Amino acid sequence: MNQQIPEKVLNDGLKVPAIGLGTYSLKGEEGVKAMAGAIDAGYRLLDSAFNYENEGALGKAIRQSSVPREELLICSKLPGRRHAYQEALMAIEESLYRAGLDYYDLYLIHWPNPKRDQYVEAWQAMIEAKKRGYIRSIGVCNFLPEHNERLIQETGVAPSLNQVELHPFFDQAYQRTKDAEHGIVTESWSPLGRGHSILQDEKIGKVAAAHGKTVTQVILRWHIQLGAIPIPKAASLKHQKENLEIFGFELSEEEMSVISSFSREDGRLWGQDPSVYEEL
Repeated sequence: MNQQIPEKVLNDGLKVPAIGLGTYSLKGEEGVKAMAGAIDAGYRLLDSAFNYENEGALGKAIRQSSVPREELLICSKLPGRRHAYQEALMAIEESLYRAGLDYYDLYLIHWPNPKRDQYVEAWQAMIEAKKRGYIRSIGVCNFLPEHNERLIQETGVAPSLNQVELHPFFDQAYQRTKDAEHGIVTESWSPLGRGHSILQDEKIGKVAAAHGKTVTQVILRWHIQLGAIPIPKAASLKHQKENLEIFGFELSEEEMSVISSFSREDGRLWGQDPSVYEEL
C-alpha cells in the first residue's frame, strides 16, 4: 500500500485508501492507459461498475501496471436490472470474468431501486458471493438511511461502505451521521460536483491560495476531513497526481465552514433522488 495515502478500516476489517480513482467514462485503450498510469502514480483504490462497461479495460490496466494485484483495492457495482438473487450472483461472476480477476476487493449495489423492492434480495446474493470468495467486502451506493437499516434488520449484515453523491453543494451531513452509526464508511462520488461553478469560486480560491494549493485540492481535503473517501475521476496524469497531493496540509474549522457553506438541503445536481430514482 502507498504509504503516503492514509487508510480507513471498514467494519469488516478491510483497510482501504483514503482516496481512490473514479473510472466512469475511462474506456478502451485510452482508458487502459489512464488507469494503468494512475496505479503507477500511486492510486491503490479504483472504482468501476458493471454499467460503466469498462471492467475489461480496468482488468487490463491492472495487468499492465507495475503494482502487484494484491496491493490494489478494486471495486465494481451490481446493476439495478440484476437484483434478483440468481441474476445478482451471475452478474458478479460476469464482472470477474470481464476484468479477468479472481476476486473484487469491494462490490457494491449501485442503486437501491426501491420501487422494484429487490435490494434486500440483491444484498443476500452479495452476502453469498462474499462467502464464495468472489468479494472481500460488500457495500452499497446511494442507499438512504432507511435502506441501510432495512438491510441490517433483515440480514444482520451492515454494508461496509456507502458511496453517495457528496460535494460542496451537498455535504450529506445527515447521511454521513447515519452511516457512522452503523460503522458504514461514506464514500463520495462526484466529489468536485463535476466542476460546475465551484472551481471558480473566489472564497474557496482564497482558501486554496492560503495553503499554496489548487481549489480542487482543498475541496478533496474537505472530503478527507469530513471523514469521507473521495473518488475523483481524472484521465490525465497531471490531474491524477494533483488529486493525491492533499495529505500534507490541513484546513481550519473556518476554512471547512467556507466550503460547507455552499451546501443545500437537497443539493443533488442531477436530480437522482435514491427514494425514487431507477437505475437499470
